[in-house]
Amino acid sequence: MTPLALLRHGETAWSAAGRIQGRADVPLLPGISISIPKSCSGMRIVTSPLRRCVETATLLGAADAARESRIIEMDWGHWQGESLTSLRERLGDEMRDNEARGLDFRPPGGESPRLVLARLKPWLKDLAQAGQPTLAVTHRGVIRALFAEATGWDMRGKPPARLDWSAVHVFSLDEEGAPRVERLNVK
Repeated sequence: MTPLALLRHGETAWSAAGRIQGRADVPLLPGISISIPKSCSGMRIVTSPLRRCVETATLLGAADAARESRIIEMDWGHWQGESLTSLRERLGDEMRDNEARGLDFRPPGGESPRLVLARLKPWLKDLAQAGQPTLAVTHRGVIRALFAEATGWDMRGKPPARLDWSAVHVFSLDEEGAPRVERLNVK
């Protein structure tokens, strides 16, 4: 089993305002600090290529962390920059019906969590075959998709556990890259 720890990037002005960032390349807010639990020290660090993740990796002392395009945030298409609250108000039943699709929820011009999983699975298999404990600095959509895969949650209804977006979430990968939850919300 190969350990994989996932950390969401630090706070940005968009995330603080509740705006959907998607693929927007937004910087971190100035003056933030990031730390990881001792159990993750010594892990190889990889990062999404988006600025907010690269800056988070730099704050962890890994300015030269490998960029991994397969862990980039879910593409929110035409809804990037909006808030879920405003979308729900404006779209009403259409938004509720889309959200009720769970893994197949899909913003216009964007990708679904199922498509996020499709691009994650080859990466997870690569990690498992390399066998090197890894900390990935990534995004909420990626972490939720991997969490859904590990728990069998179809993203309908409440998740099986609450995820703290400032904490590290630790999974283990079998030889084929299938994830299993080890510990959530580790600080």
